[in-house]
Amino acid sequence: MSTAKAPEWSPLPDTPRLHASSRPCDSRLRGKRVAMVTFSHFPGDPRPRRAAEALAGAGMSVELICVPEHPNEAKREWIHGIDVRRVSVARRRGSAVTYAVQYSAFLSLSAEILAARAITRAYDLVYIHNMPDFLVLSALLPKMLGAKVILDLHDPMPELMRTIFGLEPQAFTVRLFKQLERWSIAVADSVVTVNRACGELFTSRSCPPCKMNVVMNSPDERVFPRCAPRRQAEQNKAPDRPFRIMYHGSIVERNGLDLAVEALAQVRKRVPGAELRIYGARTSFLTRVEDLVRSKDLEEAVHYFGPKSLEELVPAIQECDVGLIPNRRNVFTELNTPTRIFEYLALGTPVIAPRAPGICDYFDDSSMVFFELGNAQDLAQKIEYVFDHPAEVLDVVKRGQLVQHLHDWSTERRRLIGLVARTICKDGISGEMVSSEPDTTDKESVANLKRV
Repeated sequence: MSTAKAPEWSPLPDTPRLHASSRPCDSRLRGKRVAMVTFSHFPGDPRPRRAAEALAGAGMSVELICVPEHPNEAKREWIHGIDVRRVSVARRRGSAVTYAVQYSAFLSLSAEILAARAITRAYDLVYIHNMPDFLVLSALLPKMLGAKVILDLHDPMPELMRTIFGLEPQAFTVRLFKQLERWSIAVADSVVTVNRACGELFTSRSCPPCKMNVVMNSPDERVFPRCAPRRQAEQNKAPDRPFRIMYHGSIVERNGLDLAVEALAQVRKRVPGAELRIYGARTSFLTRVEDLVRSKDLEEAVHYFGPKSLEELVPAIQECDVGLIPNRRNVFTELNTPTRIFEYLALGTPVIAPRAPGICDYFDDSSMVFFELGNAQDLAQKIEYVFDHPAEVLDVVKRGQLVQHLHDWSTERRRLIGLVARTICKDGISGEMVSSEPDTTDKESVANLKRV
């Protein structure tokens, strides 16, 4: 396998904001102050980045608290119109105790920063990204002083903890996280999540329907511009050209990179030029994948390129022939709608995704190449199908792009700004705002678009 890297918070110098003339905006949001808290990297984590940039583009003053990606990263920085502060808490994967220590340290520091800032300069909104859910506690003092609170639930923590640590549904830790979820949602004025499946899960056990909103985790079209699908029939037949298969994202067991390697070993019996390109930060699970690659004699066919920024991923995706979402079957991947699907489709690249409820809520057999969730043999068969049937796959990509277009970031951004306006302004929202309620007619809308 080849390898192809707390001081005072005074105002930063005045820096021009992102140009926002083409963005949805509510005039009542201009000048409003929002603090955003995320136990992740900025601008590396796409969802907090898109949310922060959307609010800054709507005229809000955005301060963001996050953790550094590497020790030498600046503690204070102005990025894309956002005042970013990185606190000195290392973010590492590990045991439940490791997560608890990191979460507690970050919560303590974030609460201290927000309390000091809220007393001197009141916030209109505190926007919290999970994980963990209980980061919402950092907003308690600003809330007492009049700030509204939005909790953005990227992932359902009970299901994710069950997946990571192999816990039973009735385990004490799982029940604890469900209770923390209920308490956290109770603190928030509004809740937003990433897809319909998660929204239904949260409303079934923790969240009043009137609080729940869906803003999908769609890629920003300024970074992932919509491209026409490429015709690959002749390219696939060229004997000296490799058939490039791509995986990008978190390299963890639940995302099934090892299944992609198993599938590649089968595919190369028919397609000797097939190769797998991997993009993502190195983890302990990657070591297991590398061992598997060696055991399958695939060192020359699997290439690891390391982590890449969103902008760097665009040409990487455009160079590949098919993207994989090779998830294992578990309670978390049943719910998930991976953003990577939309990134591949936006750039006109075929994608093979698992047949899971969180994906089937939006796509059907006419708009997605599905494989059986967790089945490496079926994944291999679908890779061969993409290689052998480029014309049919081209049509699938075109129909998938119709679904992707219904949920592109320009649409989801309007929903997010609408949610913020409704949360902050008690007298409703302006007429140009789009409801943040989830669409319920996706497949019907696609059918209508296909007739146009």
